Amino acid sequence: MIHATASVHPDATLGRNVSVGAYAYIGPAVEVGDGCRVGHHAVLEGPLRIGADNDIGPHAVLGMGPQDLGYQGEPTELRIGDRNVIREFVTIHRATVKADRVTEVGNDNMLMAYCHVGHDCKVGNHIVMANGATLAGHVVVHDHVNIAGLCAIHQFARIGAYAMLGGGTMAPMDITPYAMVSGNHARLFGLNRRGLQRHGFDKEAVTRIRKAYRILFQSGLRLETALKTIEADPELSDDSIRYLLTFIRGSKRGITR
Repeated sequence: MIHATASVHPDATLGRNVSVGAYAYIGPAVEVGDGCRVGHHAVLEGPLRIGADNDIGPHAVLGMGPQDLGYQGEPTELRIGDRNVIREFVTIHRATVKADRVTEVGNDNMLMAYCHVGHDCKVGNHIVMANGATLAGHVVVHDHVNIAGLCAIHQFARIGAYAMLGGGTMAPMDITPYAMVSGNHARLFGLNRRGLQRHGFDKEAVTRIRKAYRILFQSGLRLETALKTIEADPELSDDSIRYLLTFIRGSKRGITR
């Protein structure tokens, strides 16, 4: 299942039922899990660990060193989970030494053609990045996020779970969970109600999140006052609201309003 023209380094480790296309390159210190498909002309550089059942498209480049002027060749790593679809010409880079030395991509994600995941990023699970979407270094993306085509996320920014970014969004600040944002620079356009419903949030849960959003973004209250108002409301005491408040309080770049 390895094409005759593919180059697989003797120090690479391939699991069972791995297929490698024509002219693909798999370097040393690369681990490829069971059932993965590596497209033709793809490049896998180590240290790189890839889980099971990933579909890696033609000309994808995974595990190259970070695009960081301070990087001096130190040992860092890229880890990719299971069942991801990584389409043609996607690039995902290893980390720098400025954090934990690991770039991570979780499980069940779809990265469409020409997407880029920069060094030290933490990408969760069930995320869709449409064509040409770009994450700068140290970006954190929580689960079930939908990033439309040609979006660009500023370094160190975070995107909360179940958020949706419209096409061409430039996001210099954190994007709160459950939000719909769009524009250059990104602006908040409301709650991602359809996305929440599709992911199993019942009507009551959506109503609670909607109430919290109104307090945060439409009440005219200062942010800390709005957070305390939500915390004091017994109707808004559930895990989804607590996650929202924790996310906002953890913001270092500020949140998109």
